[in-house]
Amino acid sequence: MKKIVSLLILSALIALFVGCAKDPHSIVIPKDAAQMEVSFSWAGIEACTHASPEIRVDRIPDGTVELQVRLKDINVPVYNHGGGRVKNDGSGVIPPGALTIGYNGPCPPYKERHKYEFSVLARDAQGQIIGFGKSRQLFPPKQ
Repeated sequence: MKKIVSLLILSALIALFVGCAKDPHSIVIPKDAAQMEVSFSWAGIEACTHASPEIRVDRIPDGTVELQVRLKDINVPVYNHGGGRVKNDGSGVIPPGALTIGYNGPCPPYKERHKYEFSVLARDAQGQIIGFGKSRQLFPPKQ
């Protein structure tokens, strides 16, 4: 009986620890980060490819040296679509195809539409997050 109680307590402690542990991949956006506006279009983007669309980012804060982009399938958030990092050239435009390493484009199941979200972080020279924005759209787009 003592063994069963001990195992139950140990199991509860493990479940509590695992349930409260932070996701090591989560990113905390500072409260003072600038709010950026993000827009994009799926026009010309084929399903299940590595071709990223043009992404426009407005209100990029001064001091931004890099934009970090991530694509997320809102319908299946556990699937990692990746993203990439792009040097900030001041134009506010991330060109089509700029996300080359680790980016997997939208790929919903056949004849389904999923909602996808691009999130963009602005990082300064020290790698600190100084801006954040995101935008969502369905894929494939309506014809």
